Parts: sequence; C-alpha cells; structure tokens
Amino acid sequence: MVERGFTEGDWKLFRNKIADWQEAYIDRNNKEYIKLLSEDANPSEKFWGLEERIKEDTGVRVEMSRSKLIFNIISLINEGVISYEDLEEFSDELKETARFFLES
Repeated sequence: MVERGFTEGDWKLFRNKIADWQEAYIDRNNKEYIKLLSEDANPSEKFWGLEERIKEDTGVRVEMSRSKLIFNIISLINEGVISYEDLEEFSDELKETARFFLES
C-alpha cells in the first residue's frame, strides 16, 4: 500500500538505515572536528570555531514518525547526511516523491 509517496517497506527500510546514516555522518564530522582542532591557531580560536561548526551540523536529528518520513529524507539529503543515491533500495514512489521535493 502506498501512503503519502512511500510504502510500508520504505518505512521499515528507513528505520533500519537511519542509525547507520547518522553514525557515518557523525564520523565524517568528527574527523573534520579533529582536523579543525589540529590547526595551528590559538586554543580559543579553535574552540569557538568548533563550537560554531557544531551548531551548523544538525543534520542527523529526525523525528521518528511515519508521517515525517519524506520530510526526514529530504532534510537528510539537504543537510548532506545522505545523497539521493542512498535511496536506491527504496520504492519508486518514495524516490519520485523525494525527487519532486528536491527539484521544487
């Protein structure tokens, strides 16, 4: 059954994938934070630079609600957590809905 541009299988797949997507995104950010902290700069500059960067990196927060599935996926793509290619296993309905929102 297709509901709001996705299937029940899409919802189950999303629930299975979200933790790995979040971990990969956080791992990438952590490596960038280490690089930032390793720069040749004053400790306070590094600290405030890191604080600012962390404020910007909010891409992994999602409300786990079936009704927000499409909006979560669009947000994850827009924040760079995942790419459209990460939707390969999802239904054509979900991919078409995501593409519609991304192109609007």
